[in-house]
Amino acid sequence: MENLSDLTVLSAIMAGICLSAAAGLRVFLPILALGLAGRFEILELSDQFAWMTSEPVLAIVAIAALLEVGGYYIPVVDNLLDILATPAAIGGGTVIVSSLLPEMNAVSQWGAAALLGGGTAGVVQGSTVMARGVSTSSSGGLANPLVSTGETAGSIFTILMALIVPVLFGLVVLIVVAWLIFRLVRALLRRRPREQPPPVV
Repeated sequence: MENLSDLTVLSAIMAGICLSAAAGLRVFLPILALGLAGRFEILELSDQFAWMTSEPVLAIVAIAALLEVGGYYIPVVDNLLDILATPAAIGGGTVIVSSLLPEMNAVSQWGAAALLGGGTAGVVQGSTVMARGVSTSSSGGLANPLVSTGETAGSIFTILMALIVPVLFGLVVLIVVAWLIFRLVRALLRRRPREQPPPVV
């Protein structure tokens, strides 16, 4: 029974990490999915997050999700949304994981949620910002709708995997996030100006 409980906790945490990754692609879709999963008892949310399953909140989040998905197909607006989505994704990922963690003191709960959820969402979101920047500069924004479609599809797929095979797909997400961190750090290091040798007198 204790092992089953441990497995349930692991499954919930991995589901939270997967949903956080999805939040890095589209902020409101995984939050909507989490609220619906809690309402239909697919996932068990902690008591302090029961408000996420209420009909008014679900309706508001659903409208926000539709506006977010549609907004990414509007030129210029998509790049502006990226600026807003980065802190929103980190916050959303933090809330998602926090709502699925077992009972613990507030500092530990929010600290772990920020690291696992906010960190995962932030890394994924950072990679999408770079991808859209490359798309904008190389195609003048003409390829951005394809990027947006891929992001939305990726978010929906990740949500489904979070609900169907959270532990297995959670491991995949962690590997991908580690790879993205490596690529992001590598890209940042390449952008740093190299030190110029001192002039020869």
